[in-house]
Amino acid sequence: MINRVTQQTVQRSTLANVQLNLSKMADLQGRMSGGKVITRPSDDPAGTAQAMSIRSAKRAAEQHARNAADGVAWLSTADSALTGAAAQLRRARDLTVQGANSGVQTPSSRAALATEGENPRDGLLDQANTTYLGRSVFAGTSDAAGAFSDGSAVPPYAWTGAPGATVERRTAPDTTIRADADGAIAFGTGTDPLVPGGRSVFALLDQIAADLRSGGEVGPHPTEIDTRMEAMLGELAAVGSRYTQMTAAQSSIQGTVLDLTSQLSDVEDIDLAATIMELEMQEVAYKGALGATARVLQPTLMDFLR
Repeated sequence: MINRVTQQTVQRSTLANVQLNLSKMADLQGRMSGGKVITRPSDDPAGTAQAMSIRSAKRAAEQHARNAADGVAWLSTADSALTGAAAQLRRARDLTVQGANSGVQTPSSRAALATEGENPRDGLLDQANTTYLGRSVFAGTSDAAGAFSDGSAVPPYAWTGAPGATVERRTAPDTTIRADADGAIAFGTGTDPLVPGGRSVFALLDQIAADLRSGGEVGPHPTEIDTRMEAMLGELAAVGSRYTQMTAAQSSIQGTVLDLTSQLSDVEDIDLAATIMELEMQEVAYKGALGATARVLQPTLMDFLR
């Protein structure tokens, strides 16, 4: 049995094919203009889920990268401050040793040494109150203006930090690195040399200056300065170790972000050369469909008079 093919059947079939070709070409043009294979979830549900997972991991890695960069800045600031403080303390020790040579020192020269010794103390206090973005790097999570009060406060040279309240930066889902330095360890907090931990370096230098002016014995003080220097250098070493750890984490995170960016590109981005070729082929097919349609759907005078 021969099926009857009417003009209307041919017309509908031809127009449907033209619409199909036009839809494919529009989809390819949308991919070309956006540069993405997936323009809506229905394009590739599995790919969409994969892209969302990669984007979530990438956002987390980017936040970790910002945390690591901030931590590097904190530790770099603390390292510079401790390096400067150690230099000031060495200068104070040299002056103390010079003042301990009582055989050649006169009262006026000892007074001059005392005055000169107060400069390292002031420099040490400035270094101890170093801040980064308005936050003290030696006071933990405290929001005080400085880590240590000055000598006129009561008590003098008081540390404003809270024990154990450290500044941490998360560099991985289960990894945090301390970003601040312990001012209590580096500079000391006491005023009495007999209490555990000894007196602060500021109180020590004040005592040395007072002994020089009064003609007191300063011979034992270099040993106490050495103790404070050892504690300061120990904290400097700890800061340097954490700085190395933080920079290593920063490099690793940057590599992770690049890998995730590449993975996301593999899932979402178009293959430019292949898409251009496919679009050109679709344009040829569309033009061929239009040509075929023009031959099949020959309009007559009656079509215009309807």
